[in-house]
Amino acid sequence: MIAIIKYNAGNIKSVQNALLRLGHEGIITDDPQTIINADKVIFPGVGEAGSAMKYLRKKGLDQLIVNLKQPVLGICLGLQLLCDETEEGQTKCLGVFENKVKRFKDLDIVPHMGWNNFIDVKGQLFNNLTVEDDVYFVHGYYAELSAQTTAICDYINPFSAALEKNNFYATQFHPEKSADIGERILCNFLEL
Repeated sequence: MIAIIKYNAGNIKSVQNALLRLGHEGIITDDPQTIINADKVIFPGVGEAGSAMKYLRKKGLDQLIVNLKQPVLGICLGLQLLCDETEEGQTKCLGVFENKVKRFKDLDIVPHMGWNNFIDVKGQLFNNLTVEDDVYFVHGYYAELSAQTTAICDYINPFSAALEKNNFYATQFHPEKSADIGERILCNFLEL
């Protein structure tokens, strides 16, 4: 079973629909026991970091998520919330990844919206993929580069397009909106 964490963020249904296209059912839930019992957990979202963290804390999901042992995939806001902190509302996040999330400085060309390829890719999510592959982004904040960065993209400045640490994986881009390349990335996650 695949649990899709519900925390009042947008874009969760598109992840569920992407899983259905791949022949998998994803259950949208904020129930701790359902999440703990899942084979895989997806932590997607579009929204504002402060209110998202407030909901996670209220439901006790902040402590639950960081202690999960099965493969976990954060997407977009999910990646940012898995980092230490974000400039968005000066919000303390979950701290799985030691990255700080910053706002793109050139406000005339923010958000980063549309297709972009990578400068570098490595790690299990990117099996059989190359830097030439394009994925879809929509974000105004980014995770800085770190030792946990597994994909680098350049928009205004280089940033972490993906992160990996132990059983935690995360993408700033939206694999569920990235056509065939995104489906391959989701399949790579589901095969872990």
